[in-house]
Amino acid sequence: EQERLTDAIRRARGELEALRASLHAKADPAKAAIFAAHAELLDDPDFLEIANSAIAKGKSAAFAWKKATELHADRLAALRNELLAQRANDVRDVGQRVLLHLTGVTPLPPQYPVRSVLIAEDLTPSDAATIEAGTVVGFATVRGCATSHVAILARSLGIPAVAGIEPRALEVSNGTPVILDGAKGSLRLSPPAAEVEVIVERKARLKAQRDDDVAHALEPAGTKCGGKHIMVFANIDGLKQAQQVGSLGGEGVGLLRTEFLFMDRSTAPTEDEQTQCYAAILKSVGPEHPVVIRTLDVGGDKPLPYLPIPREDNPFLGERGIRVGLDRPEVLRTQLRAILRASSAGKVAVMFPMIAIVQELRDAKAILLEESNSLGIEPIPCGIMVEVPSVPLMMHSFAYEADFFSIGTNDLTQYTLAMDRGHPKFAPTVDALNPAVLRLIAQTINGAHAQNRAVGICGGVAGDPQAVPILVGLDIDELSVSLPAIPTVKAQIRRLSLTSCRELAQRALNCWTVEEVRALEPEYGD
Repeated sequence: EQERLTDAIRRARGELEALRASLHAKADPAKAAIFAAHAELLDDPDFLEIANSAIAKGKSAAFAWKKATELHADRLAALRNELLAQRANDVRDVGQRVLLHLTGVTPLPPQYPVRSVLIAEDLTPSDAATIEAGTVVGFATVRGCATSHVAILARSLGIPAVAGIEPRALEVSNGTPVILDGAKGSLRLSPPAAEVEVIVERKARLKAQRDDDVAHALEPAGTKCGGKHIMVFANIDGLKQAQQVGSLGGEGVGLLRTEFLFMDRSTAPTEDEQTQCYAAILKSVGPEHPVVIRTLDVGGDKPLPYLPIPREDNPFLGERGIRVGLDRPEVLRTQLRAILRASSAGKVAVMFPMIAIVQELRDAKAILLEESNSLGIEPIPCGIMVEVPSVPLMMHSFAYEADFFSIGTNDLTQYTLAMDRGHPKFAPTVDALNPAVLRLIAQTINGAHAQNRAVGICGGVAGDPQAVPILVGLDIDELSVSLPAIPTVKAQIRRLSLTSCRELAQRALNCWTVEEVRALEPEYGD
């Protein structure tokens, strides 16, 4: 049985490598990286130990592997974190691939009708990878989230996808006409023919607009009236994405998530390894474009095997973000030294996550200064993520300590509303355009500007077409968005009147509900 399992894993690894190589050859890095990560899962010692232990107790390879898959995936899913829920889905996908070899089953590939919308409890990355653009025009799942690998694949295919749809959608009969709106996250059943015709025309206009936005992506994002220039940056996860920033019109990197260096490995990356990676990213982005590197943002909700953190009843209110770095200063010091050593390769700034009180920022800054002095390297700008309400409320203090601010609206919204953004019931309510959140954003901007500090937004709302005019009207300095959104956000800003945006922002701040805010319409003029 042990030999059968080893052989099945070997075959699955071969399939994944072939799939990764094929996708890489097609210049599809998003898909290729996902299936490379799947191959690494097959070497996960925790995963294999569960299966091997069951085999040692007399269970069949298929039984042992299925139990290992279920147990490992359920453990990850139980942590109720977007990143780990995504991994749970990946574990199930990889587990199914190996199980097919163990059972000798050869499933027939699904045949999708042309122009179909898939509705499922969930989809695995393997499911999504088999979807041909033009055949399936969209999909909706009961489970999943906007940052899952399936959502990433959907974006790479250029099709709308909605996660967290109501379970009753699974009861929709085959052949039912539907309208799936990826922007609004809605699924409408049996629309009248006239409405379908309007949607088809709208899609054609949007495609033409998108093509025009890309053609003008390198133009600056300045408002039509008032002449305010908004910097549009990119949120990235590694070197491959850094190489695309300039061609899409990105004026820099507003958020480099360094977790990609620390995940899916058994030991922490060395100082030299980090230095080389950061320097390569800085060179790719270019010396004239700033790159904001966020220090490691992990915790009880995002554990690392080599960085054990005691289990917490509520990890979102426990040891995470900068608190992990201050509690384990050797990890923070190593990363800061690497960032400082790489700083000669470009225009770099460091940003600390999950700062809640001024003393945390002071302690982190002290470590940064110590390492700067020990290396003999000039200090670099130091900013913080604005993710908890205490920061906007104490902005007069934080603005004296930090060089800049970046609002993480995803976390700021969930902490303001006391609603987990990954909760299956409350996730749709966690909307950054809630008036309470908008007022905190306004407080942050006003307090920072009083001390001549710049403020950006790196959360999902920065790329929301309904939010951009309001954020411009609140006098935001910079928007940091996903790579595909850069040309569209820049084009939208160029069509805006600063005066109209400021009037719109004031109306939004005076609203009582998020529905009222969403109902507001910006004035684009001629």
